Amino acid sequence: MISIFTDGACSGNPGPGGWGAILVTPDGRVLELAGREEPTTNNRMELGGVIAALRAVSAMPGAAVVHSDSTYVISGITTWIKGWKRRGWTTASGEPVKNEDLWRDLDRIVSERGRGGVEWRWVKGHSGHDANERCDELAVALAKRQPVELYDGPLLSYPYGSLLPSEAKPLPVRSKERKAADTRPVSYLSYLDGKLERHSTWAECESRVKGRPAKFKKVRSDEEAADARKSWGLD
Repeated sequence: MISIFTDGACSGNPGPGGWGAILVTPDGRVLELAGREEPTTNNRMELGGVIAALRAVSAMPGAAVVHSDSTYVISGITTWIKGWKRRGWTTASGEPVKNEDLWRDLDRIVSERGRGGVEWRWVKGHSGHDANERCDELAVALAKRQPVELYDGPLLSYPYGSLLPSEAKPLPVRSKERKAADTRPVSYLSYLDGKLERHSTWAECESRVKGRPAKFKKVRSDEEAADARKSWGLD
């Protein structure tokens, strides 16, 4: 089995972005990959990391197990893409599928994998999962144009924690999450001049960001706030 771990990040969303990936091959080798793009979005970087990793192991036989914290990637490739293709790459509401070029690339790579195929496993981001944290570190560094040193060597000498495959876990149930989120109190994040602030009302946030080159977002939970910070390259 080939184990793959990936993550993507974007500072601004859209803005400069990066992705990181870790490949563990059956012969006990580890290869880290990373890349960047500008301008881009967080979702494109999540997809970009998966595509680059699967391309890198395209000549290796056997199953590839992809670990990602992106419900967008895993839901898209395992469920949504069937309807998109049936409708001529449009959504259920008739809108063009976002990132169609990357979804087509990923669909082709998965189809060409053939026997063994690709298994998708969701991991919760920022939960202490060693490989996911390392991929996030690489992605954020590339998004910030910082230099990184990529590991290429034996698994037994890997210096960044465990690379054991995670157990298969169900994806979060998005519809229930949205219903629950509607009852949560709203707050607002703003990021300006290198300082992040959280506001209890839109008026407070607006007074800080209006007419200035700031980033801001409405959030309903600490998890949404963490996602926003990640998309801005702050975590």
